[in-house]
Amino acid sequence: MRDYNTRVVVLGVAMLGGSSGLVGSFTLLRRRALMGDALSHASLPGIALAFMLATTLGYDGKYLPLLLAGATFSGLLGVGCILWIRNKTRLKEDTALGIVLSVFFGAGVALLGMVQQMKTGNAAGLEGFIYGKTASMSAMDVRLIFYASLIAIALSFANFKELKLLCFDEGFAGSRGYPVVLLDVLLMSLVVLVAMVGLQAVGLILMIALLVIPAAAARFWTDTLWKMTAYSVILGTVGCVIGAMVSAVFPNLPSGAMIVLVCSFFFFLSMFFGTARGVVARFLRRRRLNRRIDRQHLMRAMYEQIEHPDRSDTSALKPGSEPVRKTKVSIDELLLVRSWNWKRLMAAIRSAEVDELMQYRHGHAQLTHAGFIEAARLTRQHRLWEMYLITYADVAPALVDRDADNIEHVLEPHVIDRLEDLLEEQELLFPVPTSPHELGDGLTSSEEGILP
Repeated sequence: MRDYNTRVVVLGVAMLGGSSGLVGSFTLLRRRALMGDALSHASLPGIALAFMLATTLGYDGKYLPLLLAGATFSGLLGVGCILWIRNKTRLKEDTALGIVLSVFFGAGVALLGMVQQMKTGNAAGLEGFIYGKTASMSAMDVRLIFYASLIAIALSFANFKELKLLCFDEGFAGSRGYPVVLLDVLLMSLVVLVAMVGLQAVGLILMIALLVIPAAAARFWTDTLWKMTAYSVILGTVGCVIGAMVSAVFPNLPSGAMIVLVCSFFFFLSMFFGTARGVVARFLRRRRLNRRIDRQHLMRAMYEQIEHPDRSDTSALKPGSEPVRKTKVSIDELLLVRSWNWKRLMAAIRSAEVDELMQYRHGHAQLTHAGFIEAARLTRQHRLWEMYLITYADVAPALVDRDADNIEHVLEPHVIDRLEDLLEEQELLFPVPTSPHELGDGLTSSEEGILP
């Protein structure tokens, strides 16, 4: 960091990474992530035309504001073509993106070939806009990036609520009187602004990475928009700074490529270890859910075993009754209920023991008082679902058990947690209905009173 050029580069890419992460969050949620890619590729013809026009008129063809103005015009023309193709034809937006991106980029490469043949002006260096030339950024380039980033950040925060509504529910925003078209134009203008100034740093090919990768990585850590934008800004800034510094330490490594690689490393870390949507977090939540499902099945199986007439009488079915609480069920009987293996069954029993719902002694399990109440609640809930499916979905009684299981456990883990918290606040006020398997096909809509 003692080198002046290194400080200039690090400051410039840091501001670019922060603004790209912020704007990229909205485009990702708006499902316009590839629009930045189309913009950057469509800008190449404008760069070549601006150079040719300035050189022909006797001006400096490499004047950066002039080149960026040409890139902006060409990029906006490309976006207009995409929207026209999408609205006037039956083609989807991804098809329009592919067509415009390839055509404009091909035209830009052809124009660069023509530039090389010009006798006036020095065209060397224009190809840097394709791959970027971070290491050669000047103080003027950094000031341009700074002003553009400041404008993008200010407009994003000033219209944060409106852009949030646009990204999540465009129809509702329009019904509430928000100018949806103007907000969409504003968002695309922010993308154009950030993408054009980013051409100098990472090039038109890699610019899409700064608009997509930090926002996509932040999405794994939170479900809240303001947190996502904050994480995206941090990841984009830190990734750009580290990438630029690594390139400064190892001069043979290009800065733009290193920035993208560092951001990609952050993305893979977020994908695996993100607390909201990461692979590990989702795996742990799914495992906890499966264990909770196994325990619920075990509790219900225990209740169904002890309520059988051969095991207890009718008076023993009341919550708190001593004969029921002391009734034991052997492990061999439980293994036959759902074809559990020994390891899985014992894991469910240990889970119930931790919460003092069950006791396991000498190959037999028995419910505690709290365990009996919980088992009765689960059994009642399951049988009400069975009755509903038999009555209203015409499911055969012999097949309804598995269907009811699928309905009970189809919800996401956090929804199940909330519903279970609500159920735990209620007492078991109603008796457990008789198993519908014993009633056969005799259920009709007249029994509507006992359905959930």
